Amino acid sequence: MTASSLSKGANLPVGSPVVRAVLSWSAGAGVPDADASVLLLTGAGRVRDDSDFVFYNQPTHASGAVRHLGKRPEAGATTDTVEVDLRGIEPAVDRVVLAASADGGTFGQMSGLTLRLLDSGTGAELARFEMAATTETAFIGGELYRRAGQWKFRAMGQGYASGLAGLATDFGISVDEEEPAAPPSPAPVPAPAPTPTPAPAPVRQASVADRPRFEKDVERLPVDMRKRLSLRKEQVAVSLRKHGAAGVTARVVLVLDASGSMSFLYSKGIVADVVERMAAVAAQLDDDGEMQAWTFASNAARLPDLRLGDLPDWLRLHVRVGELGLFRRRRPRNGLVPGQLDMRDVGIQNEEQKAIAQIRAFVRENPAAAPTLVLFFSDGGVYRNAQIERELREAVEEPIFWQFVGLGRSQYGVLERLDTMTGRRVDNVGFFAVDDIGKVPDAELYDRLLSEFPSWITAARRAGIL
Repeated sequence: MTASSLSKGANLPVGSPVVRAVLSWSAGAGVPDADASVLLLTGAGRVRDDSDFVFYNQPTHASGAVRHLGKRPEAGATTDTVEVDLRGIEPAVDRVVLAASADGGTFGQMSGLTLRLLDSGTGAELARFEMAATTETAFIGGELYRRAGQWKFRAMGQGYASGLAGLATDFGISVDEEEPAAPPSPAPVPAPAPTPTPAPAPVRQASVADRPRFEKDVERLPVDMRKRLSLRKEQVAVSLRKHGAAGVTARVVLVLDASGSMSFLYSKGIVADVVERMAAVAAQLDDDGEMQAWTFASNAARLPDLRLGDLPDWLRLHVRVGELGLFRRRRPRNGLVPGQLDMRDVGIQNEEQKAIAQIRAFVRENPAAAPTLVLFFSDGGVYRNAQIERELREAVEEPIFWQFVGLGRSQYGVLERLDTMTGRRVDNVGFFAVDDIGKVPDAELYDRLLSEFPSWITAARRAGIL
């Protein structure tokens, strides 16, 4: 056994700050495919929530410390690689489990099954573990773990016959089960047709006639919420005057990040407070006071339009974090009311470009006399940089201003560079980040939120976009 070749159960210290775990197997006809994955576990041996599972449908951990880099052919073999920045692993995480699942067969049908640990900077091989398997469809190749302040690697070779779902549930991941086939009925009775969920109504042009309805909507709000809305609406007007945009109107679209890393902000009511504060922007800018809304994570979905009078119920029904779904066939979710999303369809991974594309299509299909202001909230973890930049570059000629707001300090990628992005006729994007939006006074928040929108209107008019 060489210095880097390990037997099952052996371990060694890891001195490299960033490592890559490379799963490899021999290529060939009839050989199953495999997918590498990572679980981040606490001292209790469980994940904190579903976002601690990094795999092909969720390739980047919220901390940015773990990334699924994907497959590639390599000299008669196939590899699937994950990268772990040990410096970025949160203190609550004690173990980083390096796992895999087989697709189309078992690991026993794969030859040359090997897990290698590499120094990510130099490419030097730190450890090699050649594994033997039989009927397993999921496998734990090894783990990185803390011991007395030092990271170590252990070769494990532990198999599961229950596949990715069995492995995941063992560590606390919520996995949607496949529906069992229903036995045939000798005399089937046709079920009544389900009541379709109504699609959000298309945007119409607001008019003076909308104002009485808008005022009636506001009167339906609880007294304390109505007072907050009135004060905030006036503060929005002050900010607009300060930036030379008194009397400007706009269609307001709200976008909420529902990725797994947002769970804390949802559970603490911070996202609900953000929505209430943004409702004041719509109340000031849009004559009918309605606001279109989207949520996104692995997928984007349009939410029902937000009317001010429905704000309390809207917050209760629609301000929700996404959920992880491993399989397409799932048990139906009970308890959803008409118009409420099954958040398993939204998922938990960051895919901002999907929401951007849907909103662009919505604006094209629903033209309005006023420009569209998109208020886009994300806590970071941005990794689709090229796709996001492409969408926003293509949107330059459209009557949309994109105001991104970061809810923390986590990996905003291309969003932080958009203000300096060259090659656009007008600057159609703004971005700023705050550490704790709940502590930012309304006056400051609205000033920052509306600082670039008026100048974009001026530039867009000169360019013939508006």
